[in-house]
Amino acid sequence: MTANGWFQVGLFFLLLLAITKPMGVYMARVFSGQKTFMDPVMRPVERLLYRVTGVDETHEMRWTEYAIAMLLLSGVSMILLYAIQRLQHSLPWNPQGFANVAPDLAFNTAASFTTNTNWQAYSGESTMSYFTQMAGLAYHNFLSAAVGIALAIAVIRGIARREMETIGNFWVDLTRTILWVLLPVCLVVALFFVSQGTVQTLKPYVTAQLVDPQTVQVTGADGKTTTQRVTEQTITLGPVASQEAIKMYGTNGGGFFGANSAHPFENPTPLTNFVQMLLIFSIGSGLTYTLGRMTGSQKHGWAVWSAMAVLFLAGVVFTYTAESRGNPQLHGVDQHVSATQPGGNMEGKEVRFGIATSALFATITTDASCGAVNGVHDSYTPFGGMIQMINMMLGEVVFGGVGAGLYGIVVFIILTVFIAGLMVGRTPEYLGKKIEAYDVKMAMLAVLVFSLLILIFTAIGVVTPYGKAGITNPGPHGLSQVLYAYTSGAANNGSAFAGLSANTLWYNTSIAFDTLLGRFFMVMPVLAIAGNLARKKIVPDSAGTFPVTTPLFATLLVSVVLIVSALTFFPALSLGPILEHLLMHAGKVFGG
Repeated sequence: MTANGWFQVGLFFLLLLAITKPMGVYMARVFSGQKTFMDPVMRPVERLLYRVTGVDETHEMRWTEYAIAMLLLSGVSMILLYAIQRLQHSLPWNPQGFANVAPDLAFNTAASFTTNTNWQAYSGESTMSYFTQMAGLAYHNFLSAAVGIALAIAVIRGIARREMETIGNFWVDLTRTILWVLLPVCLVVALFFVSQGTVQTLKPYVTAQLVDPQTVQVTGADGKTTTQRVTEQTITLGPVASQEAIKMYGTNGGGFFGANSAHPFENPTPLTNFVQMLLIFSIGSGLTYTLGRMTGSQKHGWAVWSAMAVLFLAGVVFTYTAESRGNPQLHGVDQHVSATQPGGNMEGKEVRFGIATSALFATITTDASCGAVNGVHDSYTPFGGMIQMINMMLGEVVFGGVGAGLYGIVVFIILTVFIAGLMVGRTPEYLGKKIEAYDVKMAMLAVLVFSLLILIFTAIGVVTPYGKAGITNPGPHGLSQVLYAYTSGAANNGSAFAGLSANTLWYNTSIAFDTLLGRFFMVMPVLAIAGNLARKKIVPDSAGTFPVTTPLFATLLVSVVLIVSALTFFPALSLGPILEHLLMHAGKVFGG
């Protein structure tokens, strides 16, 4: 660990804090129908869209109607993306002549991008055409992010309203999210990325002659190994910058290239790397301020932000510490920081970014259900990789995905005030509304669905032949690979322990259902809570009311998140990364 590393962590945290209020105020004004500086440009476009699509922007929806509209849009868009992939070879902008995507992989990708997961069992530069990348994947990056934000705003309205049956209009919230929140920033950021060296072109791939030809061993389909002399290199190009902007800002995470944000064409400089990290957290952090502003309790918004910040900083500290200590199996190797080497565990990390920024990026992307990576999480130390899993196992509530983090933390807020009410023997209240059995049942349903998805799919994956076939490492790390995959899917994160061979019929199909259930079976109980809260009356505070604006509340919220989520998975973690850590220090390794 170095002073420079901690400085980068501290600078990121301070800038995140600085942008939270402006982002929160702006989004509160957008979704409250107040004037913003973007109105002269976006309002005419919005009205035109409503006329073309027949949307009545004055119509208010109950939570059930809101949910049906969201499910219909998601279902239709998923079918569209599947069709684009299956017809890819016949569609335009395919200069490399890529074939149609296989049915199981197309299904997995369609489900993944529809749910804002962006799990990728393929390398984009060798599988997806420019048309598929732009009209299919980038389109879903906008749409899935907008759906998440719209859902979060609907939940906030449910908390803020009193004695009402409706929580807003899904089509209006979706449209305003895309026009006011996502598009303007993405346009500016895409141009910034181009200025830094990110590729943006529709030209075909370029072939370059190697200055130093290489001799490589190639194993053919018949199992025979031959020697080949390589004299050319293919340089992959494409419309990268435009996709990179929404990939990070919308916490999507799916990269144009297989190497994702470790690729210099996606993430060319330390400055772009820092901007990408800020983009990932910006909306999730701002929504906590929006929560406080729209509910009339700004202190509550800051209390929620503080709880998230504590969990985030803890993850960074643990990850940075674990990676800086290096690997004790490398006997006789100097792993200390010096003028000639960075020290610590540099396996799987970009030398451009080093350990500090890699640990910070890994923590942010797994906190925020983004899934973009600037290194290989599979190559992290056992404890370093475990922290990334725990970040997702918390339910992606540490700032979280756009919208998903906010409505996810509301589930834990409900449980927190319920537990606090039990402690003093009073009916729990949240911002003046009584929390009743229905609210707690819906909150626990969301928690249980998430946990069961991960544990059941993982159990099947590690005991069945088709599940074990994808494991590339025997022993506890193999369990970690499978556990990470299904945790990433259920949490709609999309990152992976890259050692798992996931492009198979079993993993493509099971992870697709994992992402779909993790998204929509989590959303439905939360919308039900929002609809129920909107109908309730406001009751005045009393001496027994547990305040949700204090450090005590933030502390209890953090405790509930850790107890309910992290401890649920402790047995699985004990058999995976914890056991691997103990064996590593005992000198035990597992061969491939």
